[in-house]
Amino acid sequence: MPQEATGSRPSAARAQAESQPHRMQVVLALASIIIGLAALVLGWIPDTHFFGAVLGTIGLPLALYSQMVSATTNERWLNVIGMIASFIGAGFALSNGGFSL
Repeated sequence: MPQEATGSRPSAARAQAESQPHRMQVVLALASIIIGLAALVLGWIPDTHFFGAVLGTIGLPLALYSQMVSATTNERWLNVIGMIASFIGAGFALSNGGFSL
């Protein structure tokens, strides 16, 4: 059984996770990347720093939770991109004035 030693077949848990629909995880992953990119753009613009800070504050915990419940590698990629974008967007927003109006 050389294929078992090399790991060419997916494990039973992974095959079962990929065969079941997981719409909530996909929606969370897409929401995290959309909110993260919006926080990045709005945090970069000095006039919209408040909205960038709010979206960054919402997007980072959302992406962390989404990473915790994700089922596939594609969802995890989107979560990490959303996480990083939210963090950097919040940092830009805080450097431009943060939560002050």
